[in-house]
Amino acid sequence: MDTATVISENDLRQSISEALQFVSYYHPQDFIEHLFSAYEREEAPAAKNAIAQILQNSRMSALGHRPMCQDTGTANVFLKVGIGVRINSMRSLQEIVDDAVRDAYQAADNPLRASMVRDPLFDRSNTGDNTPGIVHVELVAGNAIEVDVSAKGGGSENKAKFAVLDPGESVSDWVVKTVETLGAGWCPPGILGIGVGGSVEKSMLLAKEALNEPLDMTELRAKGPSTEAEKLRVEIYDRVNALGIGAQGLGGLTSLLDVKLRSFPCHAASLPVSLIPNCAATRHVHFRLDGTGPAHFPAPSLAHWPQIGQMSSEPFRRINLDDLSREMISGWAPGETLLLSGTLYTGRDAAHRRMSNAIARNEALPVNLLNKAIYYVGPVDPVRDEIIGPAGPTTATRMDRYLETVLPNTGLLVMIGKAERSPAALETIAKNRVAYLVAVGGAAYLVAQAIKSARVAAWPDLGMEAIYELKVEDMPVMVAVDTLGNSIHQSGPMLWRGRHKALALT
Repeated sequence: MDTATVISENDLRQSISEALQFVSYYHPQDFIEHLFSAYEREEAPAAKNAIAQILQNSRMSALGHRPMCQDTGTANVFLKVGIGVRINSMRSLQEIVDDAVRDAYQAADNPLRASMVRDPLFDRSNTGDNTPGIVHVELVAGNAIEVDVSAKGGGSENKAKFAVLDPGESVSDWVVKTVETLGAGWCPPGILGIGVGGSVEKSMLLAKEALNEPLDMTELRAKGPSTEAEKLRVEIYDRVNALGIGAQGLGGLTSLLDVKLRSFPCHAASLPVSLIPNCAATRHVHFRLDGTGPAHFPAPSLAHWPQIGQMSSEPFRRINLDDLSREMISGWAPGETLLLSGTLYTGRDAAHRRMSNAIARNEALPVNLLNKAIYYVGPVDPVRDEIIGPAGPTTATRMDRYLETVLPNTGLLVMIGKAERSPAALETIAKNRVAYLVAVGGAAYLVAQAIKSARVAAWPDLGMEAIYELKVEDMPVMVAVDTLGNSIHQSGPMLWRGRHKALALT
C-alpha cells in the first residue's frame, strides 16, 4: 500500500491566503488577452472607452498590488482532495479555510474589503474579516490536493439564474432570453458559466466551477467548433453578443468574452440549467499541493498588459460638483462624458436605509445633500500614502427602492453608480428632474486616483457602507439617465443590437 501524502495545515492555509491576495490584483492572463481583443474590435465609442478603463485599471492594480475592484468578493475554495492525502490537522477544512481568508483579507500591505454578513436574515452585521469562506470538497483519486480559489463579487453573483427546462427545450434559447433580462449589474464584458444536468444543486455547482476554466473562445472561433458542446458554446456566445448589450451595458459589439459549459447526467424527466456570470473583475487561480510545501504564485510579466490611455478622444465636459444646479444638469445628455471635481458624498444600501428611516421619523440627516451628488460605493481601506482604497461603483438598482423618499426630501441632484435603473426609478428621476451617472465597474483602482481627500461624514459603525465626504478631481463618468428619464442603457443596446458578426456553424 502506498504511503499517504502528508500536507500540513499551514501549507494549505498559507497557499489559500496567498492565492486570495494574488487574485485581488492580477487578472488571469487569458482574460486580459480576450479583453484586449474585444477592445481592438469594439466600434461603439462608449463601450470602447469603458474597456480601455478596465484594461488600464488592471495594469495599475498589477503594478500597485492593490485590488482591481472594491468588491473583493466572497472567497470560494474548491478542493479536490486525493484519497491518498492526509492533512496534518485535527481541525475541519472550513476552519482552515476561514483562517486563510482572515489572513488574506486583513493583510497589512493589501487589506481587502470585508463584505460577508454574519446572518442572512436577522443580523446582517459585517463579520469584519470576510469569513466564512465558501468551501466545496470532493474526494478524488490520487495523492495530491487540487485547489481552485476565486473571489466572486456580489454584482455578478446576484445575477445567477436557475431553471428546470423540459428535456426538449433549447438551452441556448433559455440562456439568451435570461441574459437579456439581467441588465448590466454583472459588469460586462465577462464570462458565462453554464451548468446543465445533475440536479438543482449540482447544476449550479457545475456553473460555478466552469468559471474557473481557462478562456479559449478566441481560439475556438478561429478553428471552428468540433463537438456539439463547442457548437453550443459558440452559438450562445454569438447570440448573446448580438443582443448589443456591450461593455457596462452601454451598447456595443462585445458583452461576453467566453461561454464555459459543464454538464452531468440527469433524470430523464428533467433538464436542470444554471447560469452564473463572471464580471470584468474575473479573479481565480489554480494550484496543487503534493506535500512538498506551500504553493507559489509567480508574478506575471507586465508585458501581458497593454498600455492604453485612460480616456478616449470623445469630447468631455468638466463639472464643478460644488456648483450644481437643476439648470446645469438639465443640459446633460445620455452618453456624454463628464469629468467631475469637487465634493462628493458616498452612500450604499445601509446608508440609504438609514436615511429613509430618519426621513420617515422627521429627523435631520447627518449630511446636507441639497444640490449635491452621491456616489454608490463601499471603498477598500487605504494603505501607506493612499487617500482611499479602490473605490469603484456598486449596482445602482439596489438603491431604486429608496428614491421616492430620498430625492424629494434631500434635494439631491446627482447619483453615480453602475448599471441601469428600473423603470420605476426612471420615472422618479424624471419627476424630480435629477440625473444618474455611471462610473466603470471593474475600474476601482483607477477611479480612486481621482479622489484627493476622504473623511467619514456619518454613521462610522457601517464600516465600508458609512457615508464619506470625498473631494474628487477629474473623476471620469458618463451620463446614463438625463433629467427627463432617458437612459443610455436602453438606447445603447438598441443601437448596437444585431451588429455582432456570428460564426457560421456547420
